[in-house]
Formats: sequence, C-alpha cells, structure tokens
Amino acid sequence: MIFWYEPHPAMLDSAKLSDVDDLAEIHAASFHRGWSPAEIEALLVQDRVITVVLRRSSPFGTRSPIGFVMVRATADEAEVLTLAVNPRHRGKGHARRLMDEAIRRLYHDRVKALFLEVDEGNVPALTLYGRLGFLQVGRRGQYYAAPGAKASAALVMRADLT
Repeated sequence: MIFWYEPHPAMLDSAKLSDVDDLAEIHAASFHRGWSPAEIEALLVQDRVITVVLRRSSPFGTRSPIGFVMVRATADEAEVLTLAVNPRHRGKGHARRLMDEAIRRLYHDRVKALFLEVDEGNVPALTLYGRLGFLQVGRRGQYYAAPGAKASAALVMRADLT
C-alpha cells in the first residue's frame, strides 16, 4: 500500500490584516498592476468581502499565504474581485481549492450568482472557470492593457450557485 505524504500541506483560512503585505506580493506577481497593501487592507475590512487564503505550513511553524481569492457579495449576487496564486505554486490545483471554498461560503450565505472578469487570453483561468460552471455573459473590448502590448478584452462570466 502506498501513502501520499505532504510534509507541509496547504490549508484554507480566512485572511487577516497581518497578511496584507504577503497578499500584495502575490497579487503583484500575478497581475500587471498589483494592488498595494493599503488597497488590499481597504477591501479586507469591508463587511461583505470574503477573503480566503491558502497557507503553506513550514517546518518552523509559520503559515505563509501562497494564494488568495477575494469576493464581494451584495444581496444575492457576488463578484470575484481577484484570484491570485504565487507563481511558484501554480498548476497544483490551489486556485480551484480557493474558488471551491469561496463558492461554498457564498452558497452558505444564499448567494445565487457569482460574476467575474477574466482576460480572454488567460487560458488556465478560463479552463478553471469553465470547470466551475461559469459561462460567458459579456465582453469588454480592450479592457486589459499592459505597456508595449496590445490591449485584450475582458470576458464577463457568471455562475449560478443554486
């Protein structure tokens, strides 16, 4: 019999104010225009913003964030504000775990629909969102612009949570 053992597994947790620097670093590594610690803190303190963090334990007992998702709920709808995973930890299903937990919390709060915007060229994200049941409901042309690159469209996607 073979047992899989991960010495320092990743665990889901709610974000804390002490995480803002780590979250800003992950966000900056994930997007052309990363959010500052102050911007992340301003969202963390909002009542209707859910922030789920994935932490990786170390042999020293620390639990550093390796990814996070922020979702804002209003009435029976919500929107994904951001989803980011440290580049060194991508491709391991962490974004899926974060989204599954965010959706579970929204479902518990009786949210009926979840929206997001994603760069039309972000194939890994589009694959993830498709597997989660998101469907394209809109398109915003030339929405994402990076210096020296052609602007790309944002796809507006929706998933029904009922």
